[in-house]
Amino acid sequence: MPQRVALVTLVVADYDEAIRFYTEKLGFTLLEDTQLSPEKRWVRVVPPGTGGAELLLAKAATPAQQAAVGNQTGGRVALFLYTDNLARDHARLLAEGVRIVRPPLVEPYGTVLIFSDLYGNLWDLLEPAHSV
Repeated sequence: MPQRVALVTLVVADYDEAIRFYTEKLGFTLLEDTQLSPEKRWVRVVPPGTGGAELLLAKAATPAQQAAVGNQTGGRVALFLYTDNLARDHARLLAEGVRIVRPPLVEPYGTVLIFSDLYGNLWDLLEPAHSV
């Protein structure tokens, strides 16, 4: 079986607020929300479309994890969300009140904007110049 990245962990402050942000504001689908213990849940969300990795929303449980919420990559873009229509998705982000950090910019590799999730993690929304 070929290998692939299936899940990417995103440390969050609260399960329910993270689920609401990703499903309501970004249009992701909630795939699973399983209670593992009184404090821990297994929460998976995925962007609309096919293929790609899922996000595992993991509630910060230690001081070190709490310090990483919103800054998991030291201020760099954390995640890259590809789209087939950046203008459509940009309009949705604006309508949902998602913070746009950098407006759309045409680059040699495609059109890209940077937005912030509810905790401040940075995302690239990218419409590739060529089919990926």
